[in-house]
Amino acid sequence: MQIKFRPAASDAGVRRLAWAVWWFLVAVLAAGLLLSFFVDPATAGSWGGGGTAGDVVFALTVMTFPFVGLLILRRQPRNTIGWLLMAVGLVWGLGALADNYATYGLLVRPGSVPGPAVVAALNEGSWAPWIGLMGTFLILLYPDGHLPSPRWRPLAWLSGATIVVVTLTITFLPGRLEEGPVPTLMNPLGSRATAPVLYVLLGIFLPLLPLCIVACAVALVRRFRRSRGVARQQLKWLATAGAVVALLYLLTMAMTLITEARASSGNAAGWVTILQAVATLSFVLLPLAIGIAILRHRLYDIDVVVNRALVYGSLTATLAGVYLALVLLLQQVLSPLTAESDLAVVGSTLTVAALFRPARARFQSLVDRRFYRSRYDAARTLAAFAGRLRHELDVQAVGGDLRAVVSESVQPAHVSLWLRP
Repeated sequence: MQIKFRPAASDAGVRRLAWAVWWFLVAVLAAGLLLSFFVDPATAGSWGGGGTAGDVVFALTVMTFPFVGLLILRRQPRNTIGWLLMAVGLVWGLGALADNYATYGLLVRPGSVPGPAVVAALNEGSWAPWIGLMGTFLILLYPDGHLPSPRWRPLAWLSGATIVVVTLTITFLPGRLEEGPVPTLMNPLGSRATAPVLYVLLGIFLPLLPLCIVACAVALVRRFRRSRGVARQQLKWLATAGAVVALLYLLTMAMTLITEARASSGNAAGWVTILQAVATLSFVLLPLAIGIAILRHRLYDIDVVVNRALVYGSLTATLAGVYLALVLLLQQVLSPLTAESDLAVVGSTLTVAALFRPARARFQSLVDRRFYRSRYDAARTLAAFAGRLRHELDVQAVGGDLRAVVSESVQPAHVSLWLRP
């Protein structure tokens, strides 16, 4: 007997599974928030630290991945990228649940639940599959859920093996649990007899994880070079979001290292903490870009987004520099006349306001000429044609100019002009 499942019924079951994973993650987030009222993790000195508020921001950032995955799976239940986004959230959710369980059993009510130390040990390496899924398979299989070509299959197997080995090695490595709720907690699953083998495996596979991430990024770049049409626009969205996240993290890491090197206490300054929080929040751009690309919501607006980001980013940086320079200069010039700095601030503000429009037009022209050359040339051609049209009276000449302009700017296969008699 052969059993056949109707596609509609199986798709409905897949959708229900996606909803179940989502509500499980919501329950985990609620449990973590409830636990935070009893135990303060005291993470003020960590990256983006801010105690409970920092944990909430991080949790909401991570929840963006399964939320976008749920939106994708509602329309495309078999979409591989949607399930990878859900898997990222699921791995984090299981890790958060294990952390809450261990914290409750070791700190809030010691001895009230069985095996909190074992759960803490199992959670020690949970960061590896979370980061590994985002950095390898999500990039390697984007946007259609398939490898760029069969020759990338060894990289997929190596990435999967690396994630598994790193997770298991950290889980069973003897010594103190770095991620445990108690700083002095020793790993109950560790064995000194297996320590030499585990250290060798960790020394081999731990460096392989970032190398696999870099290799998957190379595969994405090669896929982008060969892509056309919709796939190219989808890759543009992810590439733009990834570039913004990478630049923010590089800037934040540099500022954090500089600040900690100068400060004897090692605590980050307030503005560095804000920058760290912004860098953490920037991860939201990745699932949002993936959701827009796969669901094709305003897909072709990416060029407008990049254009505006280049123009207003450079404009903001330039005007901010001009404003600060003018304030300092006017304070030095006006110091013999007045001790107040209000006049320097007012003068600098008026100057920057006057420079805004011409500076924006100048930066727009520079960006169009450098990054959107074909569109810039087409705009110049149309502007020149509009200028000639004001002074041209011959209909045949206007028709010839119009065909020439359309051919140069739009580059169609054929141009026909029909004039009503």
